[in-house]
Amino acid sequence: MILGVSGLNGAGKGEVVRYLEQRSFYPLSLSDVIREELRSQGLEETRERMIETGTALRAAEGPGALAERLSRTFEPDRNYVIDSVRHPAEVEVLRGHTDAFRLIWVTADDETRLARVRARGRGGDPTTLEELRRLEDRETRSDDPAAQQLLAVRDLADFTVENDADLATLHAGVQGVLEQSFFFERPSWDEYFIAIAQKVASRSNCVKRKVGAVIAIDRRIVSTGYNGTPRGTRNCNEGGCPRCNSFARSGSGLGECLCSHGEENAITQAAYHGVSVRGGTLFTTLCPCLICTKMIINSGIEEVAYNAHYSLADVSLALLREAGIKVRQVG
Repeated sequence: MILGVSGLNGAGKGEVVRYLEQRSFYPLSLSDVIREELRSQGLEETRERMIETGTALRAAEGPGALAERLSRTFEPDRNYVIDSVRHPAEVEVLRGHTDAFRLIWVTADDETRLARVRARGRGGDPTTLEELRRLEDRETRSDDPAAQQLLAVRDLADFTVENDADLATLHAGVQGVLEQSFFFERPSWDEYFIAIAQKVASRSNCVKRKVGAVIAIDRRIVSTGYNGTPRGTRNCNEGGCPRCNSFARSGSGLGECLCSHGEENAITQAAYHGVSVRGGTLFTTLCPCLICTKMIINSGIEEVAYNAHYSLADVSLALLREAGIKVRQVG
């Protein structure tokens, strides 16, 4: 889950973030993107400068710039709560990042909010209702598309949480949001193993193409392999394969290539360590070539799932099917 939190000054956004942080959400703030920008410019943080710098970033990089920068830090295994969502484009960016995004609007009456603003005692904060409303006129509505547009953000909220009472009431409201926002998505087994094969491919030393393969039995990985020159020889990226290093045309001079393929290495690595692949499923980032196809058939592998199609693979696919091996393309 990724939950965005927005609201007017003193509404209680920080308390919502703290509540979620105590429930294993990682807290992030779009304001931190602005603070980092101020630090990079050697400028002191003030409320006015925060607003001006945020507007400048949106003007220079697009209205969703803060969310774009922040989303680059997301890890797929974490729940996040994001404070200081102040522009509708930021909502669009976060919704585009994941179906799990929900936006919470925190609200409280003006007098309550002013009392909270006074209590926190930050420099430059308003001290009267008139000052509070004058500041919020600037933050809530503007003809400048790069300026804060809180009212437009409010209109996009998935949930509104009232915060005019005590903390217990606020927490109950946030808990209700959690119960309605529960989002759980898991990759299929094919997607899971192909993703691992793609990571395996990143270890390849081939200068032309990176290919990774995974062999699993009963959904348990028994071997992996990536393409590159044989064990104990010079790596392809160090000049070990003249054919690859000359960037030969695809499909030409294959008999001169010194690199072993990812599927080949997955099978031979299993043999090297005395592990049977009989009855297994091979997951590969690229459809197998004819040489690897013959190894797959003779090793007893029963299924092949591949990601990208290989231009010379029609004969391979036909031979796999003729041998009774199940073949499917994933992704």
